[in-house]
Amino acid sequence: MFLLDTNSSKSLYWQLYEQIKDRINSGDLQANSKLPSVRHLSNLLGVSISTVENTYRQLLIEGYIESRPRSGYFVVPPYKEFTPKCSKQMSGGVNDQELRNENNIEYDFHPAKLGLEDFPYSIWSRLINITLKEQSQNLLSYNESMGEWSLRCELQKYLEKSRGVCCSPEQILICSGLQHSLSILALLLRQRFSACAVEEPGNIVPKSIFENYGFDLLPIQANEEGIDLTLLTAESKVVYITPSHQFPLGYVMPINKRLKLIEWAESVGGFIIEDDYDSELRYSGKPIPSLQGLNPSGNIVYLGTFSKVLSPSLRISYMVLCPSLIESYKQMFKQYHSSVSVLEQLTLQKFISHGFWDRHLRKFRTSYKKRHDAMIDAVNDVMGNAVEIIGQGAGLHIVVRVLQKDSESELIELAKQNGVRVYSVSEYYVTNSDLSPKIMLGFGGLNPESIYRGIRRLNSAWF
Repeated sequence: MFLLDTNSSKSLYWQLYEQIKDRINSGDLQANSKLPSVRHLSNLLGVSISTVENTYRQLLIEGYIESRPRSGYFVVPPYKEFTPKCSKQMSGGVNDQELRNENNIEYDFHPAKLGLEDFPYSIWSRLINITLKEQSQNLLSYNESMGEWSLRCELQKYLEKSRGVCCSPEQILICSGLQHSLSILALLLRQRFSACAVEEPGNIVPKSIFENYGFDLLPIQANEEGIDLTLLTAESKVVYITPSHQFPLGYVMPINKRLKLIEWAESVGGFIIEDDYDSELRYSGKPIPSLQGLNPSGNIVYLGTFSKVLSPSLRISYMVLCPSLIESYKQMFKQYHSSVSVLEQLTLQKFISHGFWDRHLRKFRTSYKKRHDAMIDAVNDVMGNAVEIIGQGAGLHIVVRVLQKDSESELIELAKQNGVRVYSVSEYYVTNSDLSPKIMLGFGGLNPESIYRGIRRLNSAWF
């Protein structure tokens, strides 16, 4: 019979459900065998009738038993013998040595990590509470397909002022991250195009998404002036780029090459996807103006995010659709609702409109410039001529080319053995044509003192 534990954290009905299900799966309860009536089993176990009713209802919903009129509940004949198993091979477990190595990490130079102290907790929580009171009715309804209108209006003003993006609120689509934005674009573009040019090296997310949607990838080498435009082909009329801060190398595409890229897109009827993922994080001078602002009526889609300066867990990004895609979007996604929480959208709108966003940016830039400068100084002071720094002055990471070393994997393993986690650049290549060892060093999640200590530890591990 069944044994129920009144002291267990599991409810009585769930304990009974699991025991009956296990006996059905193991064959102890044969197909077509009748289960005790609800009243009889409740008396037998000393539990309420509702406990047994809930148990039978769950088993009935999942198809383990069936109810026969005037006869009771019976075990359903199985499709085939089935015993749930958890394979050790598939469980994803780690061995003791791997676990020790993971726990041993003292300095993590993640290229996109933010400090816990940098999120405006008190302001954000206050604005959420205000939004809950003011927008109680709106929060109980489905939201607009392209995102909340008030947030899109605030973004339009901000983008025009800070990035030179020329658009209307109607062009702005609120998304839940880069994956969401690019998945929408892939669906919009794949009916007309079959290939996409990507930077080499470059962000692996766009490469994966476009491949998953059936696009052929054309990797184009990126250098100090951006991608090599002579390698763009007539077949690849879609190009994804990060012109204001190339990821991961940090180069900036100069104005002449930007104009040539726009000219190419117009001549072949192509599309440019401009990912401006960390435009706010430039530590000297003003942010680089957007490519979209040079040709607002052209086929340029502009992408931005709040992940790098506010929080990646909010999952709020945005996309400025070019005029030629707006009607296509409305037709293809007319039955869709925004995937971003209305509460978060309206809170962000208040955060921007009340001036908190501008204040947060000023404070954030000041703090992260100190970390950036500490990273540059530490690498120069400690490692000297043993490395070459690439891509400084912006973002959340730098890249170092390690001289007189052959393998990135060896460098990463040596660092790990000494309690330091660093990140490979080679994984951002499609072709692995550039095999010189380059390592990404992020500074966002560490204070200046920890950065210095971590670089000293890294130097001891490598040299």
